Amino acid sequence: MIFNFLDMVFGCWHKNYSFPITAKGNARRSSAASVTGTYVVCLDCGKEFAYDWAGMKLVTSAPEKSSRIEPAVAVKWHANKAA
Repeated sequence: MIFNFLDMVFGCWHKNYSFPITAKGNARRSSAASVTGTYVVCLDCGKEFAYDWAGMKLVTSAPEKSSRIEPAVAVKWHANKAA
C-alpha cells in the first residue's frame, strides 16, 4: 500500500505513449495485448497498456474481484455450520 502511494506521487505519470501496436498471433502475447489485441507503451518507463483501437483510448483495467463475503452469505454459512 505504501509502495503504491509512493509510486503514485513519485512514479511515472505515463504521459508519452507509443503509436498503438497490434499483436499478431498468440505467441508471446503480453497481458496488455491479450485484452484487446492492441496496446501502447509508455515511452518513459516501458509499461504496456491495453488500447481500444475503435474508441481511440486506453482501456482501463477491470476492477479486481473482492474477497469480501457478503453479509447474507455469511449468515447462511454460519447457520449451516451450527446445524
